[in-house]
Amino acid sequence: MEPSPVAGITASSAAASLVEQVRRIGSGRPCLVVAHSMGGTVATAAAEQAPELFAELMYVTAFAPVSGAPTAQYLRMPENAGEMVASGLSADPASVGALRYDTGDSDRRAVIRETFYNDVTDEVTAEAAISLLTTDAPAGVPSEPITVTAERYGSIPHSYVVCTRDNAIRPTLQRLMIREIDAISAQPTTVVEMDSSHSPFLSRPTALADVIHVAHRAIHRHDRSRTAGARPGPGSHERTAS
Repeated sequence: MEPSPVAGITASSAAASLVEQVRRIGSGRPCLVVAHSMGGTVATAAAEQAPELFAELMYVTAFAPVSGAPTAQYLRMPENAGEMVASGLSADPASVGALRYDTGDSDRRAVIRETFYNDVTDEVTAEAAISLLTTDAPAGVPSEPITVTAERYGSIPHSYVVCTRDNAIRPTLQRLMIREIDAISAQPTTVVEMDSSHSPFLSRPTALADVIHVAHRAIHRHDRSRTAGARPGPGSHERTAS
């Protein structure tokens, strides 16, 4: 098979592009950045590159490889048992330089739906989402280890929306990454849980918007408490069932 056109993209190069986009969108001012899925890897690297542009970093069932291990290693961790990403691939990522999905194959199409959209009940929406799915995601993003520091990445307020029905990034792995974020960050991660698949923006868009608002408010409450000299209470994660 021919190498994918995206084979040369890495986490670092994608992060550099994201930094420039955030700088342009915010006119140089810090922004709230919301990252989903593999976009979390890119946003993690970007936050280390330019923490001054991140007012907050919010992960929505996203990879946050802050331990130094590449995202590809997280995919294979025991905490991710039951993931369905690998079974949906139609080519060897090492050969083509991409995570490739054949959305024209009816059998693989069913796996793709169960992996990413298992609670999208509307047939038209689910089929449209699969048809619009990027068939090649650059394998260079998950294969590159990312180094983050407490001084840069760890200085940014973080939040995480755990999706408890996700078959791409299993909930146990999501919670592991939250613990790793906490280990390097100046303040605890604000956590909100949703009963949702990997794609809450399709299955529960209103609920997701509410959850993002809840997490955003919680971060600002914590900031005000720190300004007033208060200490966060025990169990400083905020968990909201929805």
